[in-house]
Amino acid sequence: MTTILDSLIGLAVIVALFVILSRQRKRLDRVERELAALRGLVLSGVPATGAATASAKTKETELASAQPDAEPETLHEVADAAVAEQAGAPVPGPWAKVPAMATAVSTETTPPAQAETERQETPAQSAAPTPKARDIETALGTRWAVWVGGLALALGGLFLVRYTIEAGVFGPEVRLAMAAVLGLVLVGGGEFIRRTGFKMPVEGAASAYIPAILTAAGAFVLFGTIYAAHAVYGFIGPTAAFLLLGAVAIGTIALALVHGQALAGIGLLGALATPLLIDTQSRNDWALFGYLAIVLAAAGFVARIRAWTFLMTAAFVGIGLWTLLYVGQAPDPDYRILTFAGLVTLAVLAFAWLGRAQTGQGGFDLPSTAPGLFIGLSVLALFYAPALAGTPAMWTGVLLIAAMLAVALYRQPALALVHAAGATAVLVFLGVVPFVAFYPDFGGDFFIPGQGMEPLFDGAVIDGGIMLRLGAVLCVLFLAAGLWSARRLAAAVPAWAATWAGWAVAVPLVVVLTLWVTYGNIDHDYFYAAIAALLVIVFVAGSEWIARAEQPPLAGGSAVCLALIGAGLAALLFLHMAFGSGLTTVLAAAAVVVPAVATRKRSWPVLGWLSVGAAVAVLARVAFDPTIVGADALSRTPVFNWLLPGYGIPALAFAASAWQLARTTAGRPRLAMEAAAALFALLLLAMLVRHAMHGGVIDDGALTLAEQAIYTLITLGFAAILVSIDMRSPSSVLRYGSLAIGVLSVASIAGSHFLWLNPLFTDESTGSIPVFNLLFLAYLLPAIAAGLLALYVRDKRPKWYSAMLALTAALLAFVYATLSVRRFFKGEYIGLWSGLGQVETYSYSALWLLLGVVVLAIGVRLGSQVLRIASAALIAAAVLKVFLFDMSELEGVLRALSFIGLGAVLIGIGLFYQKLLTSAARRSGEPAT
Repeated sequence: MTTILDSLIGLAVIVALFVILSRQRKRLDRVERELAALRGLVLSGVPATGAATASAKTKETELASAQPDAEPETLHEVADAAVAEQAGAPVPGPWAKVPAMATAVSTETTPPAQAETERQETPAQSAAPTPKARDIETALGTRWAVWVGGLALALGGLFLVRYTIEAGVFGPEVRLAMAAVLGLVLVGGGEFIRRTGFKMPVEGAASAYIPAILTAAGAFVLFGTIYAAHAVYGFIGPTAAFLLLGAVAIGTIALALVHGQALAGIGLLGALATPLLIDTQSRNDWALFGYLAIVLAAAGFVARIRAWTFLMTAAFVGIGLWTLLYVGQAPDPDYRILTFAGLVTLAVLAFAWLGRAQTGQGGFDLPSTAPGLFIGLSVLALFYAPALAGTPAMWTGVLLIAAMLAVALYRQPALALVHAAGATAVLVFLGVVPFVAFYPDFGGDFFIPGQGMEPLFDGAVIDGGIMLRLGAVLCVLFLAAGLWSARRLAAAVPAWAATWAGWAVAVPLVVVLTLWVTYGNIDHDYFYAAIAALLVIVFVAGSEWIARAEQPPLAGGSAVCLALIGAGLAALLFLHMAFGSGLTTVLAAAAVVVPAVATRKRSWPVLGWLSVGAAVAVLARVAFDPTIVGADALSRTPVFNWLLPGYGIPALAFAASAWQLARTTAGRPRLAMEAAAALFALLLLAMLVRHAMHGGVIDDGALTLAEQAIYTLITLGFAAILVSIDMRSPSSVLRYGSLAIGVLSVASIAGSHFLWLNPLFTDESTGSIPVFNLLFLAYLLPAIAAGLLALYVRDKRPKWYSAMLALTAALLAFVYATLSVRRFFKGEYIGLWSGLGQVETYSYSALWLLLGVVVLAIGVRLGSQVLRIASAALIAAAVLKVFLFDMSELEGVLRALSFIGLGAVLIGIGLFYQKLLTSAARRSGEPAT
């Protein structure tokens, strides 16, 4: 018994301290601002003790008499307005219009000379000194004393009951009667003080409203007395205790109308805790939720009258928590109780809370988020909780979703219900997909992390026909409500119109997709394809319908964009449901032209981005299956197989889309389509080459040097094509695309041609034909292509780009010549491990020197510093080889010839450079350097 009282006392202390601390900071800040303003007026010369102060006190007294329950801030705003009205100072808050009107009238009646003098004196009077620290004495005496006193009264009543129990002074009946009388006296005292015209004569002490504090203390004492009478002594049964505690709680909420929001919070807390305090053997869930409905309605009407957002939110959260507790703890939960709780919550939201005139058609209503969250959880429980799931429960879940949409339609600020209804519907139907859904086992221990998680659906628990009918109802609801609301709000609140349109698109798409994946034929399903086609028509028609209601009409706002995006996604679903993999890829690629052509009628940027989205979908489809129709179905006929239309038609469609967008909306979508067209053209050539070189099997076999050489030639040629097109029709995509492809080609050459696939390291056969062999294909042809590209892009691309290509061409030519010499000595296989002969070693030195001279001549002829530097590198390599390798490996005449040839070449190069510099100096008239 003592433990129970200790717990109750501790709970009361915690609640009281929370209320005190939550209001303390706000009140102290208010006092500081008011004292600073009044002190500034006094020091600036305004007679604050005269008519202004009297007027302020009179208005404050009148308001307090008329509305004793008004918030303290309201009283002081009136006082501030009156003082400022006399002083000519700016008036804060909603009372600013009153002094402004008074100033206007006084200006009209004041002579011009006097008005000018007053205007000149205004800056001096407006200067106010820095406010002093808050008056601690006033705060302690007027507010803290009252707060602590109220807490002491509440605890005193509880301690009185405890003392009489321990001391045995009176019998249990007398003790409880005394406690009840004390509680009633406190409540009556608070009401008496309020009715006798209690006022706060001290500035800043309004927050210490004594009637409210006395009433709160009395409520605490009454709660403790009734609970002790039931739980400790058993004088009253559970039903009587339940009714008495509920009556006290609801009465406290009602008294909050005249005593403030804090008292309402105390009453709400007591009302919600009442069922937990009563231990009854006969469970009556309907009585419980009937009582909670009454509490919620009472809190809703009180919150509506006083516009108390926090109270309304707390009431919704409390009912929601009780609902979850019921689902988790009830041995046999009834879906009708969940439906009743949800409908009552929505009714209070729509008719009690959002019925207040202050909200009207205003902004977003924050308390609406709580009903949306908890009703959504209830709907999920109705579908998938083992103790609740069943056909009737599912239909009532759909009813709750429809009710949320209805309230959101009826009360515009309840936009949170739209999000809640949409998210709930999406989660419900995602639950039928076996590999994405999980649910908590509501029938087990409640709120225990890590327990009760198991797969939600195995495809046979819920009949597909039931889910299809439920999905059809939800689709119609969201389409009708969403598109109609989007049109209604398109001109006034575009963001809210987009919200409605977004869920009108998302829910039907998710419903159709999940039902098709779970119950339909994943390869061909004409039933779901027809539904997807119908959605395309509805979304397109809806976008046009919404656009005509915009201001200006046909502006293509966010709601229209979302509807068109939904149409594009539904079109992709239709193609995949109705056709096989090959036709899906080809038709989806051809569909990118449709939005581009539509820009002729509607210049909406979203249409171009729809083309881009379709291109991305085609790219993803190709990445998933590069063979287009599957490896088994792909023909082995070169060129004329599914690869040609699978990659060629997308390239042509993307190019056509880019061409059309360039003549209408242009912008970034056009650039993206140009890039996509270029990419698929390159992929077409690469895939056809691989198909031909691997006997029609493109996903098997290791990459060879010959195949890689063809890819290199394709990419270099493609880079040249992009440069050529960019010269005729400038485009940043073509410009940067040509740079990117050139860089990738050089990187591929460096990695594949020089290292990984080099026949010197792999010992791959170079072929039996003397000239036209693997070395010719892999090194000489790419060298010529890179050199020609470097020459073509000079003055068209950055210098580093042409220099990179020229250097790559020189290195390819060097490797080709070197490997050709080795092939001459070694034959078809030139692997490094076959060793080196002396004549072969000498040949490399002579070759490198010759190549250096040739490259030098070409560099001088073309004026290319890069080639001249490359020649220097070749000659330096030859010098190092002669001195470091030939000196030790060669013998006899070959060693001598190596050094003689090196010396002759170096002297010749020196003479060449001297002649070149001398000629240059003569032409410029300056000494040679």
